[in-house]
Amino acid sequence: MVGTGEYTTGFGAGKTSDKSAGVVALTMCDLRRRELVGRLHLAGVNGAKLPAIREHIRTALAGQYPKSFPTPEAISMSTYPPDGTVDAAAYRVALDALPAGSAVVIFTPDDTHFDIAMECIRRGHHVLVTKPIVKTLEQHLALRAAAAEHNVLVAVEVHKRWDPIYADARDRMRALGDFSFMSAYMSQPKAQLGVFRDWAGRSSDISFYLNSHHVDFTEWCIGDRARPVSVVARASTGVAAGLLGRPCEDSITLLVTWLNLGSGTTGVATYTASWAAPRSDVHSQQRFFCMTHGGEVTVDQAHRGYTVATDASGFASCNPLFMRYTPDDGKFVGQHGYGYRSFEAFISAVRSIQAGEAVPSDFEASLATVNGTLQGTAILEAGRRSLDAGGAEVELLYDAADEVRPECAAEVVGAACEGTPEIPAPAAPARCREVQLTPIGLRVHSKGRSEA
Repeated sequence: MVGTGEYTTGFGAGKTSDKSAGVVALTMCDLRRRELVGRLHLAGVNGAKLPAIREHIRTALAGQYPKSFPTPEAISMSTYPPDGTVDAAAYRVALDALPAGSAVVIFTPDDTHFDIAMECIRRGHHVLVTKPIVKTLEQHLALRAAAAEHNVLVAVEVHKRWDPIYADARDRMRALGDFSFMSAYMSQPKAQLGVFRDWAGRSSDISFYLNSHHVDFTEWCIGDRARPVSVVARASTGVAAGLLGRPCEDSITLLVTWLNLGSGTTGVATYTASWAAPRSDVHSQQRFFCMTHGGEVTVDQAHRGYTVATDASGFASCNPLFMRYTPDDGKFVGQHGYGYRSFEAFISAVRSIQAGEAVPSDFEASLATVNGTLQGTAILEAGRRSLDAGGAEVELLYDAADEVRPECAAEVVGAACEGTPEIPAPAAPARCREVQLTPIGLRVHSKGRSEA
Protein backbone atom coordinates (compact mmCIF):
# COMPACT_ATOMS: atom_id res chain seq x y z
CA MET A 1 0.00 0.00 0.00
CA VAL A 2 1.63 3.23 -1.16
CA GLY A 3 0.10 6.22 0.60
CA THR A 4 -0.91 6.53 4.25
CA GLY A 5 -3.73 9.08 4.08
CA GLU A 6 -7.45 9.14 4.71
CA TYR A 7 -8.57 6.56 2.15
CA THR A 8 -5.85 4.07 3.04
CA THR A 9 -5.77 4.30 6.84
CA GLY A 10 -8.39 6.85 7.88
CA PHE A 11 -5.64 8.89 9.52
CA GLY A 12 -6.17 12.62 9.23
CA ALA A 13 -9.81 12.28 8.18
CA GLY A 14 -11.83 15.41 8.74
CA LYS A 15 -14.70 15.57 11.21
CA THR A 16 -17.23 15.26 8.39
CA SER A 17 -15.48 12.30 6.76
CA ASP A 18 -17.28 8.98 6.58
CA LYS A 19 -14.00 7.05 6.30
CA SER A 20 -12.29 7.52 9.66
CA ALA A 21 -11.52 3.78 9.71
CA GLY A 22 -10.01 4.01 6.23
CA VAL A 23 -10.73 1.66 3.36
CA VAL A 24 -7.58 0.12 1.91
CA ALA A 25 -5.77 -1.03 5.07
CA LEU A 26 -9.00 -2.27 6.63
CA THR A 27 -9.86 -4.25 3.49
CA MET A 28 -6.37 -5.72 3.16
CA CYS A 29 -6.28 -6.81 6.81
CA ASP A 30 -9.61 -8.54 6.30
CA LEU A 31 -8.42 -10.16 3.05
CA ARG A 32 -5.41 -11.45 4.98
CA ARG A 33 -7.76 -12.84 7.64
CA ARG A 34 -9.46 -14.66 4.76
CA GLU A 35 -6.01 -15.88 3.59
CA LEU A 36 -6.25 -14.03 0.25
CA VAL A 37 -3.17 -11.87 0.87
CA GLY A 38 0.01 -12.48 2.82
CA ARG A 39 2.40 -9.84 4.16
CA LEU A 40 1.27 -6.23 4.21
CA HIS A 41 3.53 -3.24 3.63
CA LEU A 42 2.59 0.43 4.11
CA ALA A 43 4.76 3.12 2.52
CA GLY A 44 4.46 6.86 3.04
CA VAL A 45 6.77 9.86 2.97
CA ASN A 46 6.84 11.28 6.50
CA GLY A 47 8.01 8.73 9.04
CA ALA A 48 7.20 11.13 11.86
CA LYS A 49 3.53 10.32 11.31
CA LEU A 50 3.90 6.55 11.34
CA PRO A 51 3.64 5.92 15.11
CA ALA A 52 0.37 7.88 15.18
CA ILE A 53 -0.86 6.08 12.05
CA ARG A 54 -0.13 2.67 13.58
CA GLU A 55 -1.98 3.71 16.73
CA HIS A 56 -4.89 4.95 14.65
CA ILE A 57 -5.05 1.60 12.82
CA ARG A 58 -4.96 -0.22 16.16
CA THR A 59 -7.84 1.86 17.51
CA ALA A 60 -9.93 1.92 14.33
CA LEU A 61 -9.51 -1.75 13.43
CA ALA A 62 -8.62 -3.86 16.46
CA GLY A 63 -10.51 -1.55 18.79
CA GLN A 64 -13.69 -1.55 16.73
CA TYR A 65 -13.58 -5.14 15.40
CA PRO A 66 -11.88 -7.20 18.15
CA LYS A 67 -13.33 -10.49 16.94
CA SER A 68 -12.07 -10.00 13.39
CA PHE A 69 -8.66 -8.65 14.46
CA PRO A 70 -8.04 -10.17 17.91
CA THR A 71 -4.23 -10.07 17.95
CA PRO A 72 -1.55 -7.51 17.05
CA GLU A 73 -0.53 -9.78 14.16
CA ALA A 74 -4.00 -9.39 12.63
CA ILE A 75 -3.35 -5.72 11.88
CA SER A 76 0.43 -5.86 11.52
CA MET A 77 2.22 -4.35 8.55
CA SER A 78 5.74 -3.24 7.75
CA THR A 79 5.93 0.55 7.53
CA TYR A 80 8.25 2.80 5.51
CA PRO A 81 10.27 5.06 5.88
CA PRO A 82 11.81 4.54 9.35
CA ASP A 83 10.01 6.43 12.11
CA GLY A 84 11.10 10.04 12.32
CA THR A 85 12.60 10.22 8.83
CA VAL A 86 11.32 11.77 5.62
CA ASP A 87 11.82 9.95 2.32
CA ALA A 88 9.69 10.49 -0.78
CA ALA A 89 11.24 7.34 -2.29
CA ALA A 90 10.43 5.08 0.67
CA TYR A 91 8.05 3.09 -1.51
CA ARG A 92 11.06 1.82 -3.45
CA VAL A 93 12.48 0.31 -0.27
CA ALA A 94 9.10 -1.31 0.37
CA LEU A 95 9.10 -2.71 -3.18
CA ASP A 96 12.49 -4.28 -2.49
CA ALA A 97 10.75 -6.48 0.09
CA LEU A 98 8.21 -7.82 -2.40
CA PRO A 99 8.63 -10.83 -4.68
CA ALA A 100 7.89 -10.16 -8.35
CA GLY A 101 4.23 -10.54 -9.20
CA SER A 102 3.00 -8.98 -5.95
CA ALA A 103 0.05 -6.58 -5.71
CA VAL A 104 0.60 -2.85 -5.15
CA VAL A 105 -2.17 -0.38 -4.33
CA ILE A 106 -1.38 3.32 -4.87
CA PHE A 107 -3.29 6.08 -3.06
CA THR A 108 -1.07 9.15 -3.24
CA PRO A 109 -1.39 12.69 -4.68
CA ASP A 110 -2.32 12.61 -8.37
CA ASP A 111 0.97 13.97 -9.68
CA THR A 112 2.92 11.10 -8.08
CA HIS A 113 0.95 8.24 -9.63
CA PHE A 114 2.94 7.91 -12.83
CA ASP A 115 6.41 7.54 -11.33
CA ILE A 116 5.26 5.13 -8.62
CA ALA A 117 3.17 2.98 -10.97
CA MET A 118 5.92 2.85 -13.60
CA GLU A 119 8.45 1.70 -10.99
CA CYS A 120 6.07 -1.05 -9.88
CA ILE A 121 5.42 -2.17 -13.45
CA ARG A 122 9.11 -2.34 -14.32
CA ARG A 123 9.67 -4.53 -11.26
CA GLY A 124 6.97 -6.92 -12.46
CA HIS A 125 4.23 -6.07 -9.97
CA HIS A 126 0.49 -5.83 -10.58
CA VAL A 127 -0.84 -2.35 -9.81
CA LEU A 128 -4.13 -0.80 -8.73
CA VAL A 129 -4.08 3.02 -8.80
CA THR A 130 -6.68 5.35 -7.37
CA LYS A 131 -8.44 7.58 -9.88
CA PRO A 132 -7.26 9.40 -11.85
CA ILE A 133 -4.62 6.86 -12.80
CA VAL A 134 -2.54 9.76 -14.19
CA LYS A 135 -3.25 13.35 -15.22
CA THR A 136 -2.20 13.22 -18.87
CA LEU A 137 -3.00 11.04 -21.84
CA GLU A 138 0.71 10.81 -22.68
CA GLN A 139 1.50 9.25 -19.31
CA HIS A 140 -1.50 6.91 -19.57
CA LEU A 141 -0.32 5.63 -22.95
CA ALA A 142 3.16 5.09 -21.49
CA LEU A 143 1.77 3.03 -18.60
CA ARG A 144 -0.30 0.98 -21.02
CA ALA A 145 2.76 0.19 -23.11
CA ALA A 146 4.82 -0.71 -20.03
CA ALA A 147 2.08 -2.98 -18.67
CA ALA A 148 2.00 -4.88 -21.97
CA GLU A 149 5.81 -5.10 -22.11
CA HIS A 150 6.08 -6.52 -18.60
CA ASN A 151 2.87 -8.59 -18.81
CA VAL A 152 1.34 -7.24 -15.60
CA LEU A 153 -2.17 -6.21 -14.63
CA VAL A 154 -2.63 -2.45 -14.21
CA ALA A 155 -6.04 -1.08 -13.23
CA VAL A 156 -7.80 1.97 -11.83
CA GLU A 157 -9.67 1.87 -8.52
CA VAL A 158 -13.04 3.31 -9.57
CA HIS A 159 -15.39 1.71 -7.08
CA LYS A 160 -18.57 3.08 -8.68
CA ARG A 161 -18.28 0.14 -11.06
CA TRP A 162 -19.03 -2.10 -8.07
CA ASP A 163 -21.99 -0.10 -6.76
CA PRO A 164 -25.00 -2.36 -7.45
CA ILE A 165 -27.20 0.62 -8.36
CA TYR A 166 -24.65 2.13 -10.76
CA ALA A 167 -24.00 -1.32 -12.27
CA ASP A 168 -27.71 -1.90 -12.84
CA ALA A 169 -28.12 1.61 -14.27
CA ARG A 170 -25.26 0.94 -16.67
CA ASP A 171 -26.87 -2.25 -17.96
CA ARG A 172 -30.24 -0.52 -18.42
CA MET A 173 -28.66 2.46 -20.21
CA ARG A 174 -26.85 0.18 -22.65
CA ALA A 175 -30.22 -1.27 -23.69
CA LEU A 176 -31.80 2.12 -24.38
CA GLY A 177 -30.12 3.22 -27.59
CA ASP A 178 -27.70 6.01 -28.42
CA PHE A 179 -26.42 8.41 -25.80
CA SER A 180 -28.10 11.83 -25.74
CA PHE A 181 -27.46 13.75 -22.51
CA MET A 182 -26.00 13.39 -19.03
CA SER A 183 -25.79 15.76 -16.08
CA ALA A 184 -23.58 14.48 -13.25
CA TYR A 185 -22.72 16.13 -9.93
CA MET A 186 -20.43 15.20 -7.06
CA SER A 187 -19.30 17.29 -4.10
CA GLN A 188 -17.61 17.18 -0.71
CA PRO A 189 -17.82 19.72 2.13
CA LYS A 190 -15.40 22.64 2.20
CA ALA A 191 -13.90 21.27 5.44
CA GLN A 192 -12.30 18.59 3.27
CA LEU A 193 -10.02 21.25 1.84
CA GLY A 194 -8.19 21.12 5.17
CA VAL A 195 -7.48 17.41 4.62
CA PHE A 196 -6.24 18.13 1.08
CA ARG A 197 -4.40 21.34 1.95
CA ASP A 198 -0.98 20.02 0.85
CA TRP A 199 -2.04 19.37 -2.75
CA ALA A 200 -5.40 21.01 -3.51
CA GLY A 201 -4.97 23.57 -6.27
CA ARG A 202 -1.28 22.71 -6.58
CA SER A 203 -0.69 19.21 -7.89
CA SER A 204 -4.31 18.49 -8.81
CA ASP A 205 -7.84 19.87 -8.83
CA ILE A 206 -11.39 18.92 -7.89
CA SER A 207 -12.19 17.68 -11.40
CA PHE A 208 -9.41 15.08 -11.36
CA TYR A 209 -10.45 14.12 -7.83
CA LEU A 210 -14.25 13.84 -8.18
CA ASN A 211 -15.36 14.26 -11.81
CA SER A 212 -13.19 11.22 -12.52
CA HIS A 213 -15.94 9.02 -11.03
CA HIS A 214 -18.74 9.99 -13.42
CA VAL A 215 -16.39 10.41 -16.38
CA ASP A 216 -15.26 6.82 -15.85
CA PHE A 217 -18.86 5.70 -15.40
CA THR A 218 -19.76 7.16 -18.79
CA GLU A 219 -16.78 5.49 -20.44
CA TRP A 220 -17.80 2.20 -18.82
CA CYS A 221 -21.34 2.63 -20.14
CA ILE A 222 -20.72 3.76 -23.73
CA GLY A 223 -16.97 3.81 -24.34
CA ASP A 224 -17.16 0.89 -26.76
CA ARG A 225 -19.91 2.47 -28.88
CA ALA A 226 -19.20 6.21 -28.61
CA ARG A 227 -16.15 8.37 -28.22
CA PRO A 228 -15.59 11.83 -26.67
CA VAL A 229 -14.63 14.40 -29.29
CA SER A 230 -14.38 17.74 -27.47
CA VAL A 231 -14.27 19.25 -23.98
CA VAL A 232 -14.93 22.75 -22.65
CA ALA A 233 -14.39 23.52 -18.96
CA ARG A 234 -15.60 26.29 -16.66
CA ALA A 235 -14.87 26.93 -12.98
CA SER A 236 -16.17 28.88 -10.00
CA THR A 237 -13.82 30.41 -7.45
CA GLY A 238 -13.72 32.22 -4.11
CA VAL A 239 -14.18 29.71 -1.29
CA ALA A 240 -11.16 27.43 -1.75
CA ALA A 241 -8.78 30.30 -2.46
CA GLY A 242 -9.92 32.04 0.72
CA LEU A 243 -9.38 28.91 2.83
CA LEU A 244 -6.07 27.89 1.29
CA GLY A 245 -4.55 31.31 0.62
CA ARG A 246 -3.71 30.46 -3.01
CA PRO A 247 -5.56 30.12 -6.33
CA CYS A 248 -7.81 27.06 -6.36
CA GLU A 249 -11.10 26.37 -8.10
CA ASP A 250 -14.19 25.70 -5.96
CA SER A 251 -16.15 23.83 -8.62
CA ILE A 252 -15.26 22.64 -12.11
CA THR A 253 -17.77 21.76 -14.82
CA LEU A 254 -16.77 19.82 -17.92
CA LEU A 255 -18.95 20.00 -21.06
CA VAL A 256 -18.12 16.93 -23.13
CA THR A 257 -19.43 16.12 -26.60
CA TRP A 258 -19.69 12.41 -27.42
CA LEU A 259 -20.04 10.96 -30.93
CA ASN A 260 -22.29 7.90 -31.24
CA LEU A 261 -20.38 5.65 -33.63
CA GLY A 262 -23.26 3.67 -35.05
CA SER A 263 -25.47 6.58 -36.08
CA GLY A 264 -23.05 9.50 -36.27
CA THR A 265 -25.29 11.46 -33.87
CA THR A 266 -23.93 13.39 -30.90
CA GLY A 267 -24.63 13.50 -27.19
CA VAL A 268 -23.58 15.98 -24.53
CA ALA A 269 -22.52 15.38 -20.93
CA THR A 270 -21.86 17.85 -18.12
CA TYR A 271 -19.76 16.74 -15.16
CA THR A 272 -19.60 19.06 -12.13
CA ALA A 273 -17.40 18.52 -9.08
CA SER A 274 -17.03 20.76 -6.03
CA TRP A 275 -15.27 20.84 -2.68
CA ALA A 276 -16.92 24.08 -1.61
CA ALA A 277 -20.19 22.55 -0.41
CA PRO A 278 -21.59 23.06 3.11
CA ARG A 279 -21.70 20.24 5.63
CA SER A 280 -24.75 18.15 4.88
CA ASP A 281 -26.41 14.82 5.63
CA VAL A 282 -23.76 13.02 3.57
CA HIS A 283 -20.04 13.43 3.07
CA SER A 284 -20.38 13.27 -0.72
CA GLN A 285 -23.34 14.39 -2.80
CA GLN A 286 -23.38 12.06 -5.80
CA ARG A 287 -26.03 11.94 -8.51
CA PHE A 288 -26.62 11.89 -12.24
CA PHE A 289 -29.37 12.07 -14.83
CA CYS A 290 -28.90 10.38 -18.20
CA MET A 291 -31.14 10.52 -21.26
CA THR A 292 -30.69 8.19 -24.21
CA HIS A 293 -32.62 7.89 -27.46
CA GLY A 294 -34.82 5.29 -25.78
CA GLY A 295 -35.22 6.38 -22.16
CA GLU A 296 -34.01 8.12 -19.02
CA VAL A 297 -32.10 6.98 -15.92
CA THR A 298 -31.73 8.97 -12.70
CA VAL A 299 -29.52 7.93 -9.77
CA ASP A 300 -29.11 9.72 -6.43
CA GLN A 301 -26.22 7.77 -4.96
CA ALA A 302 -26.16 9.78 -1.73
CA HIS A 303 -29.73 9.05 -0.65
CA ARG A 304 -30.78 5.42 -0.46
CA GLY A 305 -33.81 5.96 1.79
CA TYR A 306 -31.83 5.14 4.94
CA THR A 307 -31.44 7.91 7.52
CA VAL A 308 -30.22 8.06 11.11
CA ALA A 309 -30.38 10.91 13.66
CA THR A 310 -28.38 10.95 16.90
CA ASP A 311 -27.68 13.48 19.63
CA ALA A 312 -23.96 13.15 18.94
CA SER A 313 -23.88 13.42 15.16
CA GLY A 314 -27.20 14.90 14.10
CA PHE A 315 -29.03 13.82 10.93
CA ALA A 316 -27.33 11.63 8.34
CA SER A 317 -28.18 9.70 5.20
CA CYS A 318 -26.34 6.38 5.47
CA ASN A 319 -24.79 4.29 2.73
CA PRO A 320 -23.69 0.89 4.03
CA LEU A 321 -23.62 -0.28 0.41
CA PHE A 322 -20.18 1.38 0.10
CA MET A 323 -18.75 -0.08 3.29
CA ARG A 324 -20.57 -1.40 6.33
CA TYR A 325 -18.46 0.04 9.14
CA THR A 326 -20.92 -0.79 11.94
CA PRO A 327 -19.55 -3.83 13.84
CA ASP A 328 -21.65 -6.96 14.20
CA ASP A 329 -20.91 -8.11 17.75
CA GLY A 330 -17.28 -7.07 17.36
CA LYS A 331 -16.86 -8.45 13.84
CA PHE A 332 -16.17 -6.57 10.63
CA VAL A 333 -18.91 -7.42 8.14
CA GLY A 334 -18.28 -4.99 5.30
CA GLN A 335 -17.20 -7.58 2.73
CA HIS A 336 -20.19 -6.98 0.46
CA GLY A 337 -19.70 -3.22 0.15
CA TYR A 338 -18.60 -1.92 -3.22
CA GLY A 339 -15.69 -0.09 -1.61
CA TYR A 340 -14.40 -3.47 -0.40
CA ARG A 341 -15.28 -5.49 -3.50
CA SER A 342 -13.27 -3.18 -5.75
CA PHE A 343 -10.07 -4.28 -3.98
CA GLU A 344 -11.15 -7.89 -3.56
CA ALA A 345 -11.71 -8.22 -7.31
CA PHE A 346 -8.21 -6.90 -8.04
CA ILE A 347 -6.59 -9.23 -5.47
CA SER A 348 -8.54 -12.19 -6.86
CA ALA A 349 -7.33 -11.35 -10.36
CA VAL A 350 -3.71 -11.14 -9.19
CA ARG A 351 -4.03 -14.48 -7.39
CA SER A 352 -5.36 -16.09 -10.58
CA ILE A 353 -2.44 -14.68 -12.58
CA GLN A 354 0.06 -15.83 -9.95
CA ALA A 355 -1.44 -19.32 -10.05
CA GLY A 356 -1.09 -19.50 -13.83
CA GLU A 357 -4.87 -19.73 -14.23
CA ALA A 358 -5.23 -16.42 -16.08
CA VAL A 359 -3.31 -13.67 -17.87
CA PRO A 360 -3.78 -9.88 -17.46
CA SER A 361 -5.83 -9.58 -20.66
CA ASP A 362 -8.48 -11.89 -19.18
CA PHE A 363 -9.68 -9.03 -16.95
CA GLU A 364 -10.40 -6.36 -19.56
CA ALA A 365 -14.16 -6.83 -19.18
CA SER A 366 -14.32 -7.13 -15.40
CA LEU A 367 -11.81 -4.48 -14.23
CA ALA A 368 -11.12 -0.86 -15.14
CA THR A 369 -7.79 -1.70 -16.74
CA VAL A 370 -5.16 0.67 -18.07
CA ASN A 371 -6.33 -0.33 -21.56
CA GLY A 372 -10.01 0.49 -21.05
CA THR A 373 -9.81 3.86 -19.31
CA LEU A 374 -7.97 6.08 -21.80
CA GLN A 375 -11.04 8.10 -22.78
CA GLY A 376 -11.52 9.16 -19.17
CA THR A 377 -7.95 10.38 -18.81
CA ALA A 378 -8.21 12.30 -22.09
CA ILE A 379 -11.41 14.03 -20.90
CA LEU A 380 -9.93 15.02 -17.55
CA GLU A 381 -6.71 16.35 -19.08
CA ALA A 382 -8.71 18.21 -21.72
CA GLY A 383 -10.73 19.84 -18.94
CA ARG A 384 -7.59 21.08 -17.21
CA ARG A 385 -6.13 22.34 -20.47
CA SER A 386 -9.40 24.11 -21.29
CA LEU A 387 -9.35 25.94 -17.96
CA ASP A 388 -5.71 26.89 -18.38
CA ALA A 389 -6.55 28.28 -21.84
CA GLY A 390 -9.36 30.47 -20.54
CA GLY A 391 -12.18 28.04 -21.28
CA ALA A 392 -11.11 27.16 -24.82
CA GLU A 393 -12.51 24.11 -26.60
CA VAL A 394 -10.17 21.11 -26.53
CA GLU A 395 -10.50 18.52 -29.29
CA LEU A 396 -9.68 14.87 -28.69
CA LEU A 397 -7.58 13.43 -31.49
CA TYR A 398 -7.78 9.91 -32.91
CA ASP A 399 -5.85 8.03 -35.57
CA ALA A 400 -6.65 9.82 -38.84
CA ALA A 401 -6.53 6.48 -40.69
CA ASP A 402 -9.56 5.34 -38.72
CA GLU A 403 -11.98 8.23 -39.16
CA VAL A 404 -15.45 7.36 -37.94
CA ARG A 405 -18.04 6.74 -40.63
CA PRO A 406 -21.49 5.53 -39.55
CA GLU A 407 -21.44 2.54 -41.88
CA CYS A 408 -18.02 1.53 -40.57
CA ALA A 409 -19.04 1.77 -36.93
CA ALA A 410 -21.90 -0.68 -37.30
CA GLU A 411 -19.67 -3.70 -36.78
CA VAL A 412 -18.33 -2.40 -33.47
CA VAL A 413 -21.72 -1.27 -32.18
CA GLY A 414 -23.40 -4.44 -33.31
CA ALA A 415 -20.91 -6.56 -31.42
CA ALA A 416 -21.38 -4.48 -28.30
CA CYS A 417 -25.17 -4.76 -28.49
CA GLU A 418 -25.50 -8.42 -29.37
CA GLY A 419 -28.80 -9.71 -28.05
CA THR A 420 -30.22 -6.22 -27.48
CA PRO A 421 -33.28 -5.83 -29.76
CA GLU A 422 -33.60 -2.10 -29.04
CA ILE A 423 -30.39 -1.43 -31.01
CA PRO A 424 -30.33 -3.18 -34.39
CA ALA A 425 -26.90 -4.13 -35.69
CA PRO A 426 -26.72 -3.67 -39.46
CA ALA A 427 -24.09 -5.59 -41.33
CA ALA A 428 -20.81 -3.69 -41.73
CA PRO A 429 -19.45 -3.30 -45.27
CA ALA A 430 -16.33 -5.36 -45.88
CA ARG A 431 -14.31 -2.28 -46.81
CA CYS A 432 -14.65 -0.75 -43.33
CA ARG A 433 -11.67 -0.35 -41.03
CA GLU A 434 -11.80 -0.97 -37.31
CA VAL A 435 -13.16 2.13 -35.58
CA GLN A 436 -10.60 3.95 -33.43
CA LEU A 437 -11.75 4.32 -29.82
CA THR A 438 -8.40 5.20 -28.26
CA PRO A 439 -7.56 8.92 -28.08
CA ILE A 440 -3.98 9.64 -29.06
CA GLY A 441 -3.73 13.38 -28.38
CA LEU A 442 -5.44 16.71 -27.65
CA ARG A 443 -5.72 19.97 -29.57
CA VAL A 444 -6.59 23.27 -27.86
CA HIS A 445 -8.65 25.65 -30.00
CA SER A 446 -8.33 29.32 -29.14
CA LYS A 447 -9.11 32.55 -31.01
CA GLY A 448 -9.13 31.09 -34.48
CA ARG A 449 -6.01 28.98 -34.10
CA SER A 450 -5.21 25.64 -32.55
CA GLU A 451 -2.34 24.23 -30.57
CA ALA A 452 -1.74 20.47 -30.25
